[in-house]
Amino acid sequence: MTAQGTGWKHDLLLAFCAMLVVLAINWVSGFPTLVDYGSDNDSMLQLVEVRDLLAGQSWFDLHQYRMGLSGGFLMHWSRLVDGPIALIILATEALGASAQTAERAAQIIWPTLLYGLTIFVIIRAARRFAGTDVAMPSLILSTAGLFFLLIFSPGVIDHHNVQVFLTAASLWLLMEAPFWRPAALLSGVCAGLTLAVGMETAPYVAVLGICAAVFFILDERERLTARGFGLGFAGIATIVFVATIRPSAWSVAQCDAFSSFQFAVAALSGFGIAAIAGMSAGSTVRSRLILMAVLAAIVAAIVVVFFPQCLAPPYAGIDERIRTYWLNDVVEAQPFWSVAVNQPKLMAARYVTPFIAILLIGFQLRSRRLRREEAIAAALLVAAFAVSLWEVRASTFAVAFAVLPLSAWIAKIRLQAGAIRIAAAWLVSLNATWAGVAAAAQSVVQKTPPQINSDADHAVTCGKPGDFGNLAAMPATTVLASSNLGSGILMFTGHHALAGPYHRNIAGNLAMFDAFMGTPDAARTIIEREHVRLIAICRDNTEEISLAKDAPSGLVAQLLRGEAPDWLELDSATAGKPIEIYKVR
Repeated sequence: MTAQGTGWKHDLLLAFCAMLVVLAINWVSGFPTLVDYGSDNDSMLQLVEVRDLLAGQSWFDLHQYRMGLSGGFLMHWSRLVDGPIALIILATEALGASAQTAERAAQIIWPTLLYGLTIFVIIRAARRFAGTDVAMPSLILSTAGLFFLLIFSPGVIDHHNVQVFLTAASLWLLMEAPFWRPAALLSGVCAGLTLAVGMETAPYVAVLGICAAVFFILDERERLTARGFGLGFAGIATIVFVATIRPSAWSVAQCDAFSSFQFAVAALSGFGIAAIAGMSAGSTVRSRLILMAVLAAIVAAIVVVFFPQCLAPPYAGIDERIRTYWLNDVVEAQPFWSVAVNQPKLMAARYVTPFIAILLIGFQLRSRRLRREEAIAAALLVAAFAVSLWEVRASTFAVAFAVLPLSAWIAKIRLQAGAIRIAAAWLVSLNATWAGVAAAAQSVVQKTPPQINSDADHAVTCGKPGDFGNLAAMPATTVLASSNLGSGILMFTGHHALAGPYHRNIAGNLAMFDAFMGTPDAARTIIEREHVRLIAICRDNTEEISLAKDAPSGLVAQLLRGEAPDWLELDSATAGKPIEIYKVR
């Protein structure tokens, strides 16, 4: 059966309707994620980078010149995300909208469009996984699951929602490959794009590639699928490498961004798989296994010999103070055990439904072998869940992939069970149910009202545009503030922020720590060296509170107590405001 013959137009319409319903909910509620950005620093800086691109900064230049020490620092993000957002802004302005309205339109249109497309590919993948009509269960579970993850909310324009969509699309297309010939090539393209957008998806891309290779090793009929996936993966990696990296940097390897390292691995493995598949007509399982093993050994040797630095853990060399005062407080970088202890609502919303989905697959294995489509989805789900135990950010992928076995389970129960069991199956398959249970349990223990939104009470304060109004009205200069305020300063003002929540801004963040935790005299030396003229304090900011606690005689501790040294002057108009501003005399 072809992809066209299984009702893709019907599924697209369902996804479009779900997208419109959620958009209407956000509109009626006043677009809360646009009113208060909270801790969404990445989306704020993403818009700043789009503004810089539209203002004339080179497509190949990823420096953020308004953050860090003088001259800024090189960001590790991809222009592949900036491009479509910039195009939406330009198109909206061409229709007569102001720059501010065009930006607001892009902040709504881009994540909402990705939301609808992700629902669509999940519905399609769920159909293949179940082998029957599961459109309605997969529609409801994906719509609700992705909604409560918040990564598709209006204003959320960072790269995480793009990666979830591309990875889910690559999964669906690889499942679809035997039924629709172009699907394997497109699956490789999506895998290459999601890797180019950010290295967080490297484990899932590896799993997809391994699935394509292993199925070909075991079954010669998978030859076209392996060849198509390999060509798509290597081909798009080549195009992205040439299109997003200036020639003078082609030899530079960056472990945290798409560069010569990722390109070499993608091109060699992708073209290698395609070549083996192209030459292996009528070959044996043993010969295909040997050829693939040789290819894997060559790729591994290339990495070890030419890119050994990229074998270290992502944050292995990070400064200990940055790890203590910044990285350890980044929610998406926390391991499962930390989330389970400190944020039970978040744990319930992100981990329970994927775990149930894995159990369902395990129970299925007791009675029969998994079909090809089931095996691919199971491999990716287990990989995502395993990575999420290390970093909670991977749970967004696990929640999305869990929809497939959960939808199949609900569809099966609908045919065999009574109303009570059907209702129970629906309830346990929704991550909102578990978040609500955890919120209710926590409210009983802590005597606080329950909140379904598992991330709401971890938002950083001073995230509203109006909080930066007084700062924006002042002449542009360098501002000393906690790293959590850095992206907001860039988005809502014309100032330069010394610190920002990014692992490449090591020097700027260390200068902020030295100034805030040092004595007023030591802080003044740093402030003069970095030409700081304003200091911004957000009293409820957890980062500043931690710094003050560990350095009670430091500058930030004194400012939080209202004890400013004589070389600082509080701007009276900001006294008692969310952000208090001190001017350097």
